[in-house]
Amino acid sequence: MNKKRLLLAGLLIWLSVQVYAQGNYSGDLLIKNAQVITITNGTLENADVLVKEGIITEIGTNLKASKNVKLVDASGQYLMPGIIDAHSHLALEIINEASSPITSEVQMRDVIDPFDVSIYRALAGGTTISHAMHGSANVIGGQNVTLKHRYGTKDPDRLIMEEAPRTIKFALGENPTRVHGIGKNLQPRSRMGVEAVIRNGFEEALQYKAVWENWNLEKQQKEINIAPPKFNLRLQTLVAILDGKIIIHCHSYRADEIYMLIEVCKEYGVDKIVFSHVNEGFKVAPELAKYTMGASVFSDWWAYKFEVYYSTAFNAAILTKNGVVTSINSDSDELVRHLYHEAAKTQRYGGLTDDEALALITINPAKQLGIDKYVGSIEVGKQADLVLFDKHPLSIYAIPQMTWVDGVKYFDRESDQDDQRIKINIKRSPDPFRLSTGAHDCMQDIDMLFTENYHN
Repeated sequence: MNKKRLLLAGLLIWLSVQVYAQGNYSGDLLIKNAQVITITNGTLENADVLVKEGIITEIGTNLKASKNVKLVDASGQYLMPGIIDAHSHLALEIINEASSPITSEVQMRDVIDPFDVSIYRALAGGTTISHAMHGSANVIGGQNVTLKHRYGTKDPDRLIMEEAPRTIKFALGENPTRVHGIGKNLQPRSRMGVEAVIRNGFEEALQYKAVWENWNLEKQQKEINIAPPKFNLRLQTLVAILDGKIIIHCHSYRADEIYMLIEVCKEYGVDKIVFSHVNEGFKVAPELAKYTMGASVFSDWWAYKFEVYYSTAFNAAILTKNGVVTSINSDSDELVRHLYHEAAKTQRYGGLTDDEALALITINPAKQLGIDKYVGSIEVGKQADLVLFDKHPLSIYAIPQMTWVDGVKYFDRESDQDDQRIKINIKRSPDPFRLSTGAHDCMQDIDMLFTENYHN
């Protein structure tokens, strides 16, 4: 009896170590004989990729590794970098703090839901990183967070990619004007009001910065007995934007508004800005190429509301050919599972090459998030976020087989269980259909602002 208990205890300890290792340590791995799509250095035929402690250490042929390194024979299959979604609301408990036109003090890292099974489903589609964003209810919303899909952990902090720079959500057009102007009779009620909110916010931040600089200068020069200025996290965040410490990711559709914000940013010396959705971006492609960090677009979504009535499936290709760092995003827990299909559409609409098309979901979104020195291509020294396809990933018949984050396998089509939820709720369907307020998730959680009871 005692022996059985000891064996059971030993087994439980071993299992707990395995779970802990899966959630907390980087992996060692050797992938052999793959068609390696590096993104930045072409495709290598029948090549090997060696990973040590989550970092790619060698790329070549006939590579060797010690016996304890996991070996994967990828003969006849295609290995590419993990897919990166530059605009997502994945794994967030709530996404809109709609109480004010400016809410730059709130942070999405505070509401990460590690139990969201959509993380696993994203991995099943080869997506290893998502940019989890505040919604578009506000002109200047909350701070976003870049997530690594280390599914299986119960610790939300384990999902955060700590190397990623800070980013923040801006929004132009009808979303903030509806929520605040129509919904609450506050500025902005018009498109010119949106610009005014941004300018007013920047001006107030400059004044706040000056007050603190003067106080710190006096403190260095002499002893002062007055208290420091009142700290304001909202304004402090805006100061960080003006100082180039935070990248703006701006929800946008119309060319006139995109150009407006470019001009405002130029005036205030802000050059770290990425435009999202950008349906009329093809009209201002040269300006986007010259003054911004790029555009993250839908492949072929438009006309789901009036301000996004006009667009084209050639948008991503036109932007790419004009030198804009372009990515294709999901803004959807469903679309994130097949971003490789979305990238392939640019070959039908625009004739992009394989490398150009795959760059839209790998190295380009990495550049827009400021993480391209870590991920986005298969290169020595980069983190081993990888996905293995049975066919070329731009083929309509391609199916992801395995997905690794930091060299640790988090998805395996052959061996994973049917239900991969971490926290099982027997009253909930394993594949619930979540209603939203539009074609994508940016306006999630604000339905109450447009109900009769709210206004009564």
